[in-house]
Amino acid sequence: MTDSLTSPDPSAGPSGPGAAAAGRPPHPGHPRPTRVYGPAIAGDPDRLYTALRREYGPVAPVLLDGDVPAWFVLGYREVSHVTGNPRLFARDCRRWNAWDLIPDDWPLMPYVGWTPSVMFAEGPEHRRRAGAIGDALDAVDRTELADLCAEVSDGLIDAFAGRGRADLVEEFALRVPLLVMAQLYGLPPADIPALVADIAESLDSGEKAAAAHGRIHARMQGLVADRNRRPGLDVPSRLLRHPAGLTEDEVVIDLLVVMAAAQQPTGNWIGNTLRLMLTDDRFSVTLQGGRSSIKQALGEVLWENTPTQNFIGRWAVQDCKLGEQHIRGGDLVVLGLAAANTDPDVCPRDRAPDPQPAGPDGNQAHMSFGNGEHGCPFPAPELAEVIARTAVEVLLDRLPDVELAVPVPSLRWRPSVWMRGLFELPVAYTPSGGGPAGDGGR
Repeated sequence: MTDSLTSPDPSAGPSGPGAAAAGRPPHPGHPRPTRVYGPAIAGDPDRLYTALRREYGPVAPVLLDGDVPAWFVLGYREVSHVTGNPRLFARDCRRWNAWDLIPDDWPLMPYVGWTPSVMFAEGPEHRRRAGAIGDALDAVDRTELADLCAEVSDGLIDAFAGRGRADLVEEFALRVPLLVMAQLYGLPPADIPALVADIAESLDSGEKAAAAHGRIHARMQGLVADRNRRPGLDVPSRLLRHPAGLTEDEVVIDLLVVMAAAQQPTGNWIGNTLRLMLTDDRFSVTLQGGRSSIKQALGEVLWENTPTQNFIGRWAVQDCKLGEQHIRGGDLVVLGLAAANTDPDVCPRDRAPDPQPAGPDGNQAHMSFGNGEHGCPFPAPELAEVIARTAVEVLLDRLPDVELAVPVPSLRWRPSVWMRGLFELPVAYTPSGGGPAGDGGR
């Protein structure tokens, strides 16, 4: 998947923010939409959001990959309105009025291709499915979760502690939430290495990714069938026993949704927090034992560099007005979560919000977990915070002199307008021997 502010070829007209897509299919609601795909915006998404606000206000006409039209919602109030009104802006993608423009291999198909999952369910059906997921996750003991996450983190660190150098993205941040979720799901330890490999391969494109998706789905089917015969103290067993009466097929697909929602966003939350603490002097001063600084860094990432930058999306149920734009029934609306977090009308740069993590003692007004009926369901944000905080704490406890091994400008953000995460985070530290017991799922 790619993102850009530039035209894909010289004949397509002027490039840059606000440039019309000359010679391309027009946007049905605006004569001068802006392309938002390609690598140009990866390093500085704020430039994109600022330019779109200046050109259009809180709601911008944009062209996604392949010049597919959509509306990009940048304003905090407007994002709140969309997410808080499911009768006006709903989740079932089958009402989209642009399906005739979408090829089967469209890069964003994983975001919009309908499946019978909780993601696209609406009304009572969504509440039934989401309620069961919330109850199954809420049964996870927070202290036991922190202990499990510490064990997983220790096991991962054991693998590279003696080298003196590591990539904290690939070898640590992206693996912690996946290994934790695998154990919460009750996957057999022997199956976890293959799952880790398949998840990594599924993030690519092409036939290998499709085959990896198939193996992940088959593995989850086998797990759910086994738990139906032999219930345990795990998330699949709780879903199968829930009064909502979910079928095996519903449990399988919703478990896959939860795992996907937990793995990459939480992994990038960990990675982006470690990056902040290793590159910002406000945090490096307290790296050794500074628990308050870890909480502050986690919260600041949610406000300033949230892992889920933008989300597809909602579809307008009927013709309406949003911001100053006229939206047609069936139009695709992209939620600009990161843009909403930094909306100057709500959060001026000279009056930044108190950057505390999600929780009863912190500022939870950010949009990083979405909002409303289709936001990240309780208690998922709380569990994600336990995983992220514990992972960072254990890493800094085990490698107290860890420091960035490359110049800060050489760190590369992945070229996506959807997720915010690094390709790698190379670090150096004093080599040490094996740590506490625990294989971390290896």
